[in-house]
Amino acid sequence: MACVADRLSTADASFLYLDDVRTPMHVGSVMVFEPPAEGFDYERLVGLISRRIAFVPRYRQRIREIPGRLGNPVWVDDETFDITYHVRRSALPKPGTQEQLQEFIARIQPRPLDQERPLWEVYLVEGLQGGRFAIISKSHHALVDGINAVDIGHVIVDGNAVADEGLPDTWRPRPEPTDLELMSGALYEAVRSPGAVVDHVRTGVSDLRTVGGRLWSVASGVAGAVARTARPAPTLPLNAEVGSARRYEMVATDLADYRTVRTRLHRGNYHDVTINDVVLATLTGAFRTWLLQRGEAVHSGRTIRAMVPVSVYDEEHDGHVTGLTPCFVDLPVGEPTPAMRLHQVSFSMRQQVEGGHAVGAAALADLAGFAPATLHSLGARLSSAVSRRMYNVVVTNVPGPQSALYAGDARMVETYPVMPLGRGQALSIGLTSYDGGVYYGLNADRDAMPDVDVLAQGIVDSLAELLERRTRR
Repeated sequence: MACVADRLSTADASFLYLDDVRTPMHVGSVMVFEPPAEGFDYERLVGLISRRIAFVPRYRQRIREIPGRLGNPVWVDDETFDITYHVRRSALPKPGTQEQLQEFIARIQPRPLDQERPLWEVYLVEGLQGGRFAIISKSHHALVDGINAVDIGHVIVDGNAVADEGLPDTWRPRPEPTDLELMSGALYEAVRSPGAVVDHVRTGVSDLRTVGGRLWSVASGVAGAVARTARPAPTLPLNAEVGSARRYEMVATDLADYRTVRTRLHRGNYHDVTINDVVLATLTGAFRTWLLQRGEAVHSGRTIRAMVPVSVYDEEHDGHVTGLTPCFVDLPVGEPTPAMRLHQVSFSMRQQVEGGHAVGAAALADLAGFAPATLHSLGARLSSAVSRRMYNVVVTNVPGPQSALYAGDARMVETYPVMPLGRGQALSIGLTSYDGGVYYGLNADRDAMPDVDVLAQGIVDSLAELLERRTRR
C-alpha cells in the first residue's frame, strides 16, 4: 500500500538542504512578559505549550528522508517526542539588563536546530530587571509554511488573560512508515504525477500559503518585482561574508510618534504617506548615521536597497489577503534632509504597490492569534526566493494587534523578531507594532557588523529628528 505520509513541498525541502552552520534557516522571536501575581515558571510554560500544540500536530513531527532520495522528505510523528527537549530554561545574572538579554539571544539564535527532532525550540529566560521574563522561540522555515503550521510564537500567546487549562492531551504518535513504504509512496506519486519529479529537482517557491484561512501567494510577486529592478544592488559593507556568530539589538519605539509624523504630512497634503513609509525613512536616517560613523562617503546619490515584503489583497476576493510581494526600495541615505528622505521613500513605495492593493495595518492585525510571528517567517521565506544580488538588507514590518496578548495570564509587554541572515547578508531587520509600540530586532553578523549598536541608536535619533523637523515646519 502506498505511503500517505505528508510530503514536504519543493520549497520546504530546499530550505532544509540550504541549512548550514553559518546561515541556519530558522526565524525567531523574543517576547517579554510581566509575570502574573502568582508568578510564572518553567512548568507552567511546558504545560501551556503542551496543550496548545495539540492543535498544531506539526510541532510533534520530525522529518524523514526517502531512501535514495526518490522524492522529497516526509513529515512523520516523533514516537519519542520529549517536550522538555524543546522547551528550555535559562536565567540572566543580576541585574538582568537588556544588554545581557541581547547577548543571550545572539548566542542561542544562530545554533542550528536538530533535524532529527521536530524543528523548533523555546527558551524561558528568567531574571530580567523588574521581575520580568522572556520567551525566545526558534522555528525552521521548513516547518512554518502557513498551512500546516504557524510560528510557535503564534501558538503561545492569545488575547485571553486567564490561566490556560486547555484540553486533555490525547495525542498518540502514528507508527513511522518503513523504508519500503516510503520508497513505494514516492514511486507511486511519481507515476501518478510525473510533474512532481521535475519539481523535485528544481528549486522554487510554493505558490499557496494560508494563515487563518487567508491565502498567501508568493511566486507571482517575486517575478514581477525582480523584473522592475533589473540592476543589482549597490556595493556596501552590509554585504559581507557571514560567519556563525551574531550580534542582536532590540529597539523599542512609540507607535504614536510614527502616527504624529504621518498626520502632519497629511495636513501638508501628502495623503499617501503610510506608517511603513515613516518606518523606512527612520531606517534611512539610521543607516546614514551608521555610514558616516564608519567614515564612508555619503554623497547625494548614495542609496541602500532594502527588500521589503508587502502584503497585498484582491478586490475580486472580498478584499482578502492574497499575497506577499517583494518591494525593492532604494533608501536615500545621501539625502541630508529628514523630510525629503520620507517623501522619496513614500514615492518609491507608492510606485511599486500601485495596482497591487497593499494591505492596511488593521487588516493584518485582525488575523487570528499572534499572526506577526508567522508573517515574519513567511517574509523570510520570500527573501530567500530572491537573488541576494538584488538587495542589501531585508526589512520585514508586520503590524500586530494594538491590544494586549498573554501567555496564560502573563501579559506580553514587548515583542521583537529575529530574522535570519542569508549568505552575503550581514544584517536583517524585523519589526512588529504591538499594543502602542514599534519593536525592532536587528540581527547582524558578529564580525562584519561590530557596530550594529550604532545603527540601533540611530533609529531612535532618526525618529526624533523626523518629529523635530515636522514640528518646525
